[in-house]
Amino acid sequence: MTACAIRTEGLTRTFGSITAVSDLTLEVEAGTVFGFIGQSGAGKTTTIRLLLGLLEPTSGRAEVLGYDIRSEADKVRGCTGVLLEHSGLCERLSAWDNLQFYARVWKLPVADRWDRIRELLDRLELWERRDETVAEWSRGMRQKLAVARALLHRPPLVFLDEPTSGLDPVAAAALRDDLAELAQNDGTTVFLTTHNLAEAEKICDRIGVIANGELKAIGTPHELREQLGSPRVRVVGRGFSEQVLAILRARPEVRSVARENGHLIMEPQRQGSVAPLVSILVGSGVQVEEVHPMRSTLEDVFFSLLGEEPVT
Repeated sequence: MTACAIRTEGLTRTFGSITAVSDLTLEVEAGTVFGFIGQSGAGKTTTIRLLLGLLEPTSGRAEVLGYDIRSEADKVRGCTGVLLEHSGLCERLSAWDNLQFYARVWKLPVADRWDRIRELLDRLELWERRDETVAEWSRGMRQKLAVARALLHRPPLVFLDEPTSGLDPVAAAALRDDLAELAQNDGTTVFLTTHNLAEAEKICDRIGVIANGELKAIGTPHELREQLGSPRVRVVGRGFSEQVLAILRARPEVRSVARENGHLIMEPQRQGSVAPLVSILVGSGVQVEEVHPMRSTLEDVFFSLLGEEPVT
């Protein structure tokens, strides 16, 4: 496998007057978990379909594991694992029979099938339930089995499109941990799409933010958070009146200010400009008890890139 698992240059796909993916240029290093985050309709699924050769690019090019997606799409699909919107499972069969079926599809050696299926079911905590009909399982368990199906043939790269969508928080957290462990232990490259920002921040080595088909930013979670510059601060105290908020909003060094759960949340324009603002608060009669810097989140970055305020 090449050091770069995915490379795109100006990858574009239009549908009539709609541009689903626009001039996408990125690289995904082998052996990493890459998160592609964006709202519904941002272009995440279209990007995966382009990379798999299921859609023809309108312009631009891409290589997946060294194969050109236009001329070598069959080779791309032959050495990747994929979980899109459908699980690919037959719910009338048991977990064991489902994986046996796909082992034959992928032509796994007979001597290897049993060990590989046991390995995946063990690691995903499904082994004891292997003989149960999949239709009897919870959505979380079925999704885990679908991930096992995608990883069965030991692909060096796996595409997972919203793998935790529709799962309850406990099931989503469990699956997220399983994916991180599988990627780390097997050295598999994971291309993960999601609109769950907290999930991306926890599991991904690097993240790309896409909106309206355009790549807005790319980097590690830390690098993306650093793009916001000076962090917000929480001021604990009393006397945060509308008059005080108006005074702060009129200051050029204040980007935003609001009350939240009885506290004052301020976002300065630059690093080091908090102390003068605290002096203004004290001079305006506010009783300041504590001042805490607030760590920026991926959600802050996402909404900043979209030019929107986070929903509170």
